[in-house]
This record gives sequence, structure tokens and C-alpha cells, in this order.
Amino acid sequence: MTDLKPPVAKRVPTTTVLHGEVRADDYAWLRDKTNPEVIAYLEAENAYTTAVMAPTEPLQKQLYDEILGRIKEDDSRPPVKRGDWHYYARTEQGKAYPIYCRKHLTLDAHEEIFFDQNEAAKGLEFYQLGGFEVSPDHRHLALLVDTSGYEEFTLRVLDLTTREWLPDAIEKLGFGLAWASDNATVFYITSDAAKRGNQVWRHRLRTERSADASVYLDDDVLYNVGVGRSRNGGWIHLVSGSFSSGETWLLNAHNPESAPVLVRKRERDVEYDVTPGNDWLYLLTNLDGAKNFKVMRAPLATPGEWSEWLPHRADVFVEGVDVFANHLVVLERHGGLRKVRVMMLASGDDHYVEFPEAAYGVNLGSNPEFDTALLRFTYSSLVTPDSVYDYDVRTRERVLLKRDEVLGGYDPSLYAVERLMAPARDGVMVPLSLVYKKPLVRDAKRPLLLYAYGSYGYTMEPTFSSMRLSLLDRGFVYAIAHIRGGQEMGRGWYDDGKMMKKLNTFYDFIDCAEYLVREQYTASDRLVAHGGSAGGLLMGAIANLRPDLWRAVVADVPFVDVINTMLDESIPLTAQEWEQWGNPKTQEHYAYMRRYSPYDNVEAKVYPRMLVTSGINDPRVAFWEPVKWIAKLRTLKTDDNTLLLKMEMGSGHGGASGRYERIKEQAFRYAFMVRQGGAA
Repeated sequence: MTDLKPPVAKRVPTTTVLHGEVRADDYAWLRDKTNPEVIAYLEAENAYTTAVMAPTEPLQKQLYDEILGRIKEDDSRPPVKRGDWHYYARTEQGKAYPIYCRKHLTLDAHEEIFFDQNEAAKGLEFYQLGGFEVSPDHRHLALLVDTSGYEEFTLRVLDLTTREWLPDAIEKLGFGLAWASDNATVFYITSDAAKRGNQVWRHRLRTERSADASVYLDDDVLYNVGVGRSRNGGWIHLVSGSFSSGETWLLNAHNPESAPVLVRKRERDVEYDVTPGNDWLYLLTNLDGAKNFKVMRAPLATPGEWSEWLPHRADVFVEGVDVFANHLVVLERHGGLRKVRVMMLASGDDHYVEFPEAAYGVNLGSNPEFDTALLRFTYSSLVTPDSVYDYDVRTRERVLLKRDEVLGGYDPSLYAVERLMAPARDGVMVPLSLVYKKPLVRDAKRPLLLYAYGSYGYTMEPTFSSMRLSLLDRGFVYAIAHIRGGQEMGRGWYDDGKMMKKLNTFYDFIDCAEYLVREQYTASDRLVAHGGSAGGLLMGAIANLRPDLWRAVVADVPFVDVINTMLDESIPLTAQEWEQWGNPKTQEHYAYMRRYSPYDNVEAKVYPRMLVTSGINDPRVAFWEPVKWIAKLRTLKTDDNTLLLKMEMGSGHGGASGRYERIKEQAFRYAFMVRQGGAA
């Protein structure tokens, strides 16, 4: 392996001037995947990665077998009742995709397989569903299908009675589907040139696309359009939202050709989500300075007349509201953990669902029935596998329907969970969630994997992964840093980790790592950092800021060429992102982004060992971002530390679509971590 030479990308000097600064980009030519030289370079990088990782192939195989061996391959999810039918998905050994099934009236009825994704994906390297909706009368299945990973979907409709595909095949669509109540009309979304969902269309089954009618169009590049059907079945939601404001129109689902009605005109820095009940609309909003959000309501007949229903509280972040016929479920966050609050409409009584562990994650299920007293949710912790419950909101009794089985004799008592608070450099305390195999002696000898995301207000819940056991059983401590940029500690946590405060995200991660080293959970020569997408930006930033702190860094589909990407409005989704990172055409924004953009801050110095992954069809973080970053690192870094690029040549942002290929990808990633972290 000592004779292996990494590929070196040629340098094509390219300069631009922005705000008086000359910007050099010697690797801009790598953006063009139609260029045979670019493909040849990517193939050379992949060949080099394969060769460097060849000694770990037995370990990769062992990890793959371990991960697969813990999974019950023949498995099913608890059925969900919708009308007279019970719907569920199941998997079979050796098959990469789910099989979708249903039973009529009772769970003892004959199983009907109404869609087998394995059959649909035969002969295809990639197969992803961007929409999956059964019509209200249970007669038709509407699908959005992507076979490249580029998230460009084709609408197909299957007659579940005759098993015939309808002639409807509408291409180049975005995410989002909704059925009207007539069971013959479906609403879909198209995108603009930058892949921003911008228009909702009404389509009548068995008609030509040319006859489809536009029902909503938003030309503002900061806004993304969505469509959905309300739980009570009465309304089609037409939603347009940016990262800081939005608006909703309601269209009568029973009269799909009627005109939509605006709930409230968009207003700067005002967000709201609408959920219809029997007679009222319930609105989750930050109106009037409600930073942590509150709930208001309005009569269905006069949707613009809002009145306060659940007031704002400075110490409680309201994440969501689910409305049912006789009760509401409010998702709140207290002290970094999600709470489920049930509020009865008739009596006004309310209570919280109790959970047993100090750190956990809970997510509501689909709950498609409007008039029901049962609430489906999934509970998990770092040591408790996904557990699906039905909870009776009247009696407060819960029934465990299913807990994911971990094969091979998993014993949660062998592992321990800790919830720590690490001091950031500005005095803020940052939560850390840890899990490890007992006993733990804090002697700095354990390898530790520190993971975070820290963007878009996305909260990283401390939940279970059977894959992760392969690291824990080799001595790793696994830690999640709940850094600013997420919403673990409320909306202010998000606001303090974006735009002109984005450096807090990177500093928090570094400060968490230093705390773990200082407290001897690990040492720098055993510390591995991991993040993906915007978390990959985090990886690029911390590699530049503190390269000495990490033994290794793993960056998946990393957003690392921040300024060049934010300058190019033709790149998918760029304009909307100005509300997250800033617009580099604004001098103040540019100067701030210039301080952390990973590609712009690569220097001639020692870097940690690094594995970078990407997909050539990625529409969210273009493949050339990590490719250019790798090429620049190879040119400037002053060390011989391992630097690997693994480019998937047939997938997109989420990696492989089949479960076995995803396990293979994880085994590869884990093999790198185990090797670099010095684990057993």
C-alpha cells in the first residue's frame, strides 16, 4: 500500500473578483460530469479509495455480516387503520425494498399485496419513491418514482382492483401528491429550473397532461411550494414557505375545481402552519414575536380571524400541532427533549404522555384517522429499539404493538447512556448525548465518534441504531453534540446557529470535543468526527479550524463550496438558502462566509485522516463540491494522512436506495472509523 499514489487533478487557473477580492478556483472545471476527463478523475479516485481500503475488506465483510445479522429480514410494521382497510409494509429476506400490503375490515382477513417495490425496481440500480398516496376510496395508488437519485419524479397511477397501470405518466415532477375526494383528481407539483417546487397542478385521471390546470404558482425564488390533504379529508393545502415566512391556501377537497382561499397573506418573518379541525383552523405560528411559537385558531368560515388558543412560553418550544375530532396533540420541547401533550377539546383537560428514560426520541405515526381516540407513536432511546405504541388519549393506557427485534442476543443492560452539558466558549451549555458499552473507565483510551448536524433547525434525537452496536462493541463511545443550528433548546438555538451566527455551530462542536477530551472520555488521537450534507459543511469547517483535534473526519455529501454555490442561482435550491447562510453578493455576508467556507479556507498544513462520500446525481449538494475540495486538499495539505473520496456513480444525496446496499455503505464507513480510531 505504500506505493499507492493518489490521483492528482489538473489545475486550470480561473479567477473572479468579488467585493474587491480576487478569487481563484483552479478546480472549477470538475463541475462538468459530461466531460470524460471528469469521469476519468472520479473513477481514479474511486480506484484509489478501493485500493487503500483493500486491507479492511475482511473487516468490511465482518461488519456487514454483523449489521445484517441483527436485522430481522422477514419483518413487518404494525398495520395502520384507514377507513375499512388496514395498511402495512413488510420486508422479506433477500429483498432490498418494502412490500406494501393491506387487509380489509379485520387483521384476520386475506393479505393483499398492492405494491411490491422489489418488482418495480427490477433491473434498476436505483429506485426511490417521492410520493405514495392511496385514493380516499382505496381504489387507486398514486406514486412518484425516481430511478436516478436526482429527485426528478414520474407520476404513475395503479388501479388496485384491476392491477393495471393507468396511461397517466407525468414526468419531471417534484415531491408532493394529494387526492381530491372525488377519487379521480390528483394534485402534483412541478419545479423551476433550479428544482424549486413552484407550481401546483390539478390532474384528472386518464386525461392528457396538456389538460391539467395550474391551481397555484409562486415565482418568488425564496419560497418552496408544497401540497397535501388534511386529516379530516376536507381540504387540500397549498403551502408556500421560505425559511422565515410563508402562507397557506385551502382548496375544498370535495370540489377540486373550486378556487383556493388564502388563510393569511405572507408577512416578513411570520411563519404559520394550518391544521383544520371540525369547525376551526388551528395555527402554529410565531406571530407577534412568539419566538418559541404558540397556537392560535380561526373559524373555518373566516380563516383570517385569528385568536390565541395556546399562548407563547419562553421556556417551551412548540414544534407541532395534530388535530383530531375530539382532541389535539401538541408536540413541545422542554429542556431539549420532546414532550407529547394531549388536549381534550370538549373539557379543556390536558396531560402529557409519560416516557421512562432521561434521554429519548419520540415521533408521531401517520395517524390517518380523524375521529379516533388512539394515537400512534414510536418511542426510542440510545439503548431502546424503536417501539411502536397505540395510546388511548381518554384512558391514558398504551399498548406496545411492536418493538424492533435485534437479533443475536442484544442486551440493553450492557450499555449505558449519559446526558452531559458541555460549556461553549461564550458560556452557553451545549447538550451531549452519549452511549457506550459498560463499564466505562474515563482514562482517555476509548475511541469516540462525535456526530452532529446543526443546521436548518433540524433536531438530532438520541434514538436507537442496531448498526451502531458494531462500534459500541468494539469499544467506541458514540456521542451526539446537540449544537446550535438545530432546535433542541428552542427556536433561539436555531437562530443562533445560522446566517451571521453560523460560526457558533462549528465552535460548539469543537468545544464539545474538547470537553470530552478534557473529561477523558477519549483522546484526540482516538476521536472521529462525522457529519453529512450541512453536517458535512460542519466537518469541513472543523477540519480547517482545529485539524489537530481529530484523528479522523468522515464527511458525507458535504456542502463545502459555500460561496461559489451561493453565488450560482442556477444550482438547485440555492436562492432559498440565502436565508440560511446569507447571499455572498452582499459584502457583509460574503465577509462572514469567507471565514468558514471549507473550500475557501484550505491551507498548507496538516489535516486529519479523512473519508468523503458523495453521489454523482445529487441534486442537493452537487457532486463537484466534495470533488473540488478533495482536489484542493491533495494539493495543499502537508501530511501523508489518508484522504479518500468515495463517489457513487449511480445515486444521489441519500446514497443507495436498497437496504443491502445501504448496509454495505455503512460497513465501509465503519471500517474506516474502526481502523482510524484504533478500536478493537
